Amino acid sequence: MDLVRPLGMAGIRCVTVSEPGAPPWYSRFVQAGVPWIDRSTQPDDLAEHLIDRLVDFGLSQETKPVLFYEEDWELLLVSRFRNRLEGAFRFVIPGAKQVEDLVDKTRFQLLAEKLKLPVPTGVALDTMSESLGDDIGLTFPILVKPLSRRTGAWALVAGAGNEAEPKVLLVQTRQRLQELWPHLKQTGEQFLFQEVIPGPESAIESYHAYVDGGGEVVGQFTGRKIRTYPPALGYSTALVLSDAPDVARLGADVLNRLNFHGVAKVDFKRGSDGKLHLLEVNPRFNLWHHLGAHGGVNLPALVYNDLAGGPRRPVPNARAGARWCWLQGDARAAKSEGMLFTSWLVWALTCEARANLAWDDPMPFLRGVLWPRVRGFLPKVGSPAR
Repeated sequence: MDLVRPLGMAGIRCVTVSEPGAPPWYSRFVQAGVPWIDRSTQPDDLAEHLIDRLVDFGLSQETKPVLFYEEDWELLLVSRFRNRLEGAFRFVIPGAKQVEDLVDKTRFQLLAEKLKLPVPTGVALDTMSESLGDDIGLTFPILVKPLSRRTGAWALVAGAGNEAEPKVLLVQTRQRLQELWPHLKQTGEQFLFQEVIPGPESAIESYHAYVDGGGEVVGQFTGRKIRTYPPALGYSTALVLSDAPDVARLGADVLNRLNFHGVAKVDFKRGSDGKLHLLEVNPRFNLWHHLGAHGGVNLPALVYNDLAGGPRRPVPNARAGARWCWLQGDARAAKSEGMLFTSWLVWALTCEARANLAWDDPMPFLRGVLWPRVRGFLPKVGSPAR
């Protein structure tokens, strides 16, 4: 919904590609749906079947639809099958090698160091072929990052003993890393080990931009995390647009040095000294674009307009202070901070953007989020009385 919503706000009708019953299927901005197979439970060799389904749909339309992608898995799918998809869709995406370089954390670390981008010190280790030596060249505490979080191997390592699976693991001491190493080795995966930039998740700021094929920045804005869940190293639950010139300057410089074209989110963490440290560059559409549209910079709509051949109009500066929240996750995040539920609810309901819930488009929340939960508590029709 965080991608459907900004397109709908611009008057663009959508066809959702998602699992049947997911919130976007019930949006008033969605006119049809293409059933999507849950990639977390299906083998990778179904990728070509999914591409066949997409291409068949695209070719059945009078004009080529514009294709958007939101998650890393979808980004990689579009990139790796771009030659087939180009015959049925219009879309904006960086070059194939650059996509792989940015998604793979090890390759990105090496690329960033080569370009002298301000990334934390890090090292990649292959748990199958390498042993944990006496010195890995890093100062503890460190972060352990998987190359991809959407694997059962990462879930086994990061999910054990955690209420919610974290994106990365925080390792405070070398002794703790030694204890963790056998579990990492058991996965047979490669991991990036990176020094920690101290500070809360609210110190993570980001630059968002759409850069066209000629290198022109068509639209841009900056923002900051408010809360995540889990509270440390978790997923975003509350966000706010900011007016941060240094984030905008450095973000634009990073994309320029990468010779980047497309849509990107450039994540930084601000240190206690005010210095910005580059965490990652995500070359895809994302939940921030919902908030950006409410702040006056609608990046998905700008991309659509270019691909549809529409005239460009001046893009205003984003309105700092606009907020987004994910209700279910942020309720837990606020509770962990000791925030009263009533205070949080007032705050959440006054946010300009909310995942899945909008007063002028309530069905995604009512039918796609609330009803599946309520249905589980209702007695089944025809069940015997007790």
